[in-house]
This record gives sequence, structure tokens and C-alpha cells, in this order.
Amino acid sequence: MKVVYSEEYKQVYSYDPAASPGRIEAIEFALAGKVGYIDPQEADEQDIAAVHTNRHIAEIRREGVYDIASLAAGGAIKAAQIALTEPCFAVIRPPGHHASADSAWGFCYFNNMAIALEKLKREHKIKKVFLLDFDLHIGDGNVNILGGKGYVTILNPTGQNRNEYLKIVQNNLEQTDADMIAVSAGFDYHEQDWGGLLETEDYRYMGKLVQKTAQRNKGGCFGILEGGYNHTVLGKNVLAFIEGLGET
Repeated sequence: MKVVYSEEYKQVYSYDPAASPGRIEAIEFALAGKVGYIDPQEADEQDIAAVHTNRHIAEIRREGVYDIASLAAGGAIKAAQIALTEPCFAVIRPPGHHASADSAWGFCYFNNMAIALEKLKREHKIKKVFLLDFDLHIGDGNVNILGGKGYVTILNPTGQNRNEYLKIVQNNLEQTDADMIAVSAGFDYHEQDWGGLLETEDYRYMGKLVQKTAQRNKGGCFGILEGGYNHTVLGKNVLAFIEGLGET
């Protein structure tokens, strides 16, 4: 399967856990020889400005992270474009689902998912989106930017146990007729990460559910990296989701 990735994402651009040394390398090691890499380009500022205020963009420039943040947004755009014809995943950073139109927190700068989806919608490439955000932390930025859009349904699943969590995901995917299934893929709900709930195989299962839903709806599907901070398990969790997403 095609994976959008750039060596530039290895940059340690901040001191937060998402930018820590070795995090992206752990994923790269797990994916070695199993996927085909596609290089991203920085997102055009007009695509970023369609989602974020000028004040916010200026603040990201002032913080000195505009280039890497726009490259992450560009990686999400590339994955979304590929998803129009085949499943795709983007190994990008910084993450984005805590970035709202005029502010950001939680290791995020630009909302990569919103920038990608809004671009496809403006270009009339998609009609309806189901956005599955399985990161441990609710993607408040996704909700802020996309929650009021009539074409997007957002699910931030929770559950007291694995079975309940996965059943919620399954039930909601079974009910959607969206022609694009998009995933903000944070892996920090894993049993050996901050959330302590999901197993590696659960990510493979969710990837397969996403792919089957897209196939049923005669649409596309893609995921982009958000959280996940235990380097010893992050790579295998990402690989499991990608394998599920690519199953036919």
C-alpha cells in the first residue's frame, strides 16, 4: 500500500512527545519493505488559509514551525488525493487534530485532516465524509473546524473495554453512506501507551472495517498519523492498521 512519508518528518522541531527523537524512526523501521513511500509537498498557503485564520498562520510562522507544519498538511492532502482511487496512509508530523481555526494545542499546529478534506470538498472530489478519530484524546480541532460542516460526521469512540469500543466503531461505520472514510489515527489508546485499552490487532480490525466500509460505499479511505508515544509498540500498531486498511 502507498504511504505518504518524508525524511523531513524526522526533524525534532519541538520538545513535546510528538516531536521526540526516534518516534518516526520506530514507524519507519516497522514499515521497511512492506509499503511504497510517496513524497509529500508543503501545502499551499491558500489551502491552509481556507481552514485557519491569518492570525493563527502568522503565529505558527513566529514559532518557527511553519515549514514542517505545512509539510504535514501537505502529506495529509496527498493521502486524501490518493484515497480517491486506493487506500492510503500518511506518516506525518506534527499531528493536527487539536488545531482549531484560530488556535492549537496538544502538539498540533495546523489541522492536517481539515485542510485535506476541505480541499477535496472545494474541488468537488467528495460529497460526504465519515471521520473516525481513534486517538485517545478527543480531536477538538476536528470538531471546531469540521463539526459544523454538513458533509462531515465525526466519531471519537470511547468504551469501558475493548469489545465495547470496537463495537461502537463497527456500528457507526455500518450506518454511514459516506463516500470518503477518513481516519485521524492516534495510537495512544494502546494497552502499552497512555490509554491502556486496545491491542495491536484492534488497529488491524479497525483498518479492515474502514476499508470494507469504503468498498461498500464505492468510495475512498485514508488515515493520517496523530498520537502514539510508546516507541516500542508504535511501529507495529501503525503497521497493523495499514495492513487492515489495505486488505481486500
